[in-house]
Amino acid sequence: MAEEEASWYVVHTYSGYENKVKANIEKTIENRHLEDQILEVRVPLEEVTEVKNGVHKQVMRKMFPGYVLIHMIMNDDTWYVVRNTRGVTGFVGPGSKPVPLSDIEMRPLGIKTENIVVDFAEGDPIVVIGGVWKDTTGVITAMNHSKQTVTINVELFGRETPVEVSFADVKRMY
Repeated sequence: MAEEEASWYVVHTYSGYENKVKANIEKTIENRHLEDQILEVRVPLEEVTEVKNGVHKQVMRKMFPGYVLIHMIMNDDTWYVVRNTRGVTGFVGPGSKPVPLSDIEMRPLGIKTENIVVDFAEGDPIVVIGGVWKDTTGVITAMNHSKQTVTINVELFGRETPVEVSFADVKRMY
């Protein structure tokens, strides 16, 4: 239910504070246990080619300097937490009313708002078919439909460590 009410909002920040704002909001989410209300904080990046002294170099650049995207359920608590984060100057919208982004506005950012229907659930054995964990097998311990990820435990340095893998990179084992 919570995921259906969540929308993407744009927050204006001081220039250069985007990553700091993201980190501060994520820390507050953890401290106040708001994981079910503020689902994701993003600073969208794009790959661009810079030319310096005749040398072409691929670099990641902020798509919207001075802005951060937040996937959240808007209520008095979440509004207050975000609005009072150091570096945030306000939500984008007329007056002081935050306006959620539409699905059409989200598409160019590579953020899919339609839910992908998957044939696996928590407790199912899966194999990772792409990405850094390719060919890893595991059992789904958690699913995050808003981020389109599953969490599996992977053995790292002799201990079980949870890792998030995109829905697109996993396949159910039968």
